[in-house]
Amino acid sequence: MSADGFRTVTLTRTGRGAYEAVNARGGRLALSTGDDDDSFTPVELLLTAIAGCTAVDVDFITSRRAEPAEFTVTSTGVKAKDAERGNHMEDLQVTFTVRFPEGADGDAAREMLPRAAAQSHDRLCTVSRTVELGTPVATRVE
Repeated sequence: MSADGFRTVTLTRTGRGAYEAVNARGGRLALSTGDDDDSFTPVELLLTAIAGCTAVDVDFITSRRAEPAEFTVTSTGVKAKDAERGNHMEDLQVTFTVRFPEGADGDAAREMLPRAAAQSHDRLCTVSRTVELGTPVATRVE
């Protein structure tokens, strides 16, 4: 693996069921079980990562043509559990609600929107591509 592709996040326990993630740039994000506060749960962060990754791709492509008047991305799924596969998410879906201004530039952006979403899904979004490919996760205890 090349050093350019390496990514890391460190998670530290801050209390019972509460954690803080820190990225290599110093960004911080609280997460928890969701029982005692409004912090994001790990599953909500997965949905956020899927929505965020594809949003960045689509925004980058379409906003070259016109600045959106509205740009909202909703990521949903169903948390499931079964004896064979354990806990997992099913029925993952990303929905774009995007509005562009009237005129030729807005028309060009609207026309590009479905293609941009397809490109993100099919090859650009690292997060959803990783989920769909079923990349193994190694767990180590030091």
